[in-house]
Amino acid sequence: MNTHIIVESPVVDSPRVEQVRGLFDLEPARMSRLEWRVALPLEERAWNIGLIVGPSGCGKSTIARRLFPEMAERDRHGLPPQFAEWLERGAVIDAFPESMPIKEVVNLLSAVGLSSPPAWLRPFHVLSTGQQFRVTLALLLAATPRGQRIVFDEYTSVVDRTVAQIGSAAAAKAIRGRGQQFVAVTCHEDVESWLGPDWVYRPAENVFAWRRLRRRPRVAVDVVRCQASAWPLFAPHHYLSHGLSRAAVCFLACWRERPVAFSAWLPFYGAGPKTRREHRTVTLPDYQGIGIGNAVSDFCASLWAGLGYRAVSTTTHPAMIRARLHSPDWNMHRAPGFAAAHEGRLRHATTRLTASFTYIGTPLPRPLAEALLE
Repeated sequence: MNTHIIVESPVVDSPRVEQVRGLFDLEPARMSRLEWRVALPLEERAWNIGLIVGPSGCGKSTIARRLFPEMAERDRHGLPPQFAEWLERGAVIDAFPESMPIKEVVNLLSAVGLSSPPAWLRPFHVLSTGQQFRVTLALLLAATPRGQRIVFDEYTSVVDRTVAQIGSAAAAKAIRGRGQQFVAVTCHEDVESWLGPDWVYRPAENVFAWRRLRRRPRVAVDVVRCQASAWPLFAPHHYLSHGLSRAAVCFLACWRERPVAFSAWLPFYGAGPKTRREHRTVTLPDYQGIGIGNAVSDFCASLWAGLGYRAVSTTTHPAMIRARLHSPDWNMHRAPGFAAAHEGRLRHATTRLTASFTYIGTPLPRPLAEALLE
């Protein structure tokens, strides 16, 4: 993929133009001219994700438009114009193509890191900037046929850098999982290690490089026992209700000294001796999409196992069900379906599809488990 790009614009003489020429010793010229010779050997290898990155004014967008005509018209969110009408339908889930089954819409939103069902039911304009960014990614993936390329100019330019990084990791996983091609055009270098592109082009140096795939940066969270007073921060993002049992034992996960996830567990009487049931597990929207919620849930289950308890969990969330079906640490003891009437203690499970799992992974060493519960 080679191109020679020339951008010219007339310079209109004026007293101020002459003053600037004199101050900075600029040559008189009737035309301002910028020129790039670009060679991207994208035909050499199969790829899913590309990154065009560099400082403002280096020609990123100009080059991207010439190389990838499909980038054409975008609104301020990076969406094609027709999405404006779709987003006015009401709930975010109604902005997706009508031919797309609801299960696929839910899976796609979860894949890009928007795993909060309450947010799916809200209009686009009331979502946070980070949630809008993830919806934008999901809509682009949904509306672009496989085999066609998605080019996202000003990628992550309007979001918090934590959202940009976590969102990039979630986006990369979804893009590769769907076998699509995606080109991010941005001035932010910090997304590279999280997005994990197959190739990177830097217009400022006119340098192209195939990138070796590496693990994204490690996210190590600290989990501590906490009081129920931490719950209100997470309650609006839980997919069932805002309620929290008074009997719940609560845990808080922090990353970079910021709260990111919450997990609460209850005694489960009538399910055999020494059983603990997962009650609420929530990850804040800015940190969804990279498995923090599942990791915190696994850790808490291993803590109970370390104390000799059987840890069980019943969930309806498709992302959590999918993760546990592929995890060696959980065994499904009830396939997705409606709970029997005698399981009235799980009232919600009699009216919607849920799956139940038992933790079978490695128990946390007992001394550490006991210390965490003190």
